[in-house]
Amino acid sequence: MSAAVEALRPPSRTLLLLEGRALQELGAFWMLRPWLAAAPRGDGHPVLVLPGLLASDLSTQPLRSFLKSHGYAAHGWNQGRNLGLRSGVERSMLERVEELYDRHGGRKISLVGWSLGGIYARQLAKRVPDKVRSVISLGSPFTGSPKATNAWRVYELASGHRVDESDQHIAGPLSEPPPVPTTSIFSRSDGICAWPTCLNEEREQVENIEVYGSHCGLGHHPAAVYAVADRLAQAEGQWKKFDRSGWKSLIFPDWKRA
Repeated sequence: MSAAVEALRPPSRTLLLLEGRALQELGAFWMLRPWLAAAPRGDGHPVLVLPGLLASDLSTQPLRSFLKSHGYAAHGWNQGRNLGLRSGVERSMLERVEELYDRHGGRKISLVGWSLGGIYARQLAKRVPDKVRSVISLGSPFTGSPKATNAWRVYELASGHRVDESDQHIAGPLSEPPPVPTTSIFSRSDGICAWPTCLNEEREQVENIEVYGSHCGLGHHPAAVYAVADRLAQAEGQWKKFDRSGWKSLIFPDWKRA
């Protein structure tokens, strides 16, 4: 991890105030459903969607309903509000993965997590990689200082733990990607997390996808939803990095730009 990433500060107050865009992005999601219908369709495999801090399955309902309409067996985490890694949360998530794996006849599960939920998804995949097909995180700050967000104090209040406690990491260092195809979807105008904390180091089965949007709207942002569908639609064992050529370059900027 570079010193520059480690020294990052939370997003500015201006970006934080702009998080109100999330409501407009939700409206855009419903308005653009006809366009999203053209997204690649799934093969019926199970997808577990994990909510962000203080959020519940209600927050991921638009994404899950879209995934169901596109041929996936999408499921919520069934643990109420996400109040951080409190006692029993890790065990319950692992049990949920086991339950869905068995329910779907031993088919591997894709994990999609929003913000803190994306950190959970990455770490769960390290615990049970034999049951996980792929991981997609949405605005999840898994590298750099845990205080490079505008939510770290909220996390400490909700969970009762310090954000820098190493025993709060389910399966070792957060920045290390799991041994399955892994995608991080992020926005440079994120008002909650400093966007460089959401970047994977490039590897063969690891990628980053940038969209223009807020943090609180990433779970229903039309471009993010399209990217999720595109990633999930790949045949098992035939994963390739996201292709942003053609019209996609207008919606998905080059995340490597200066």
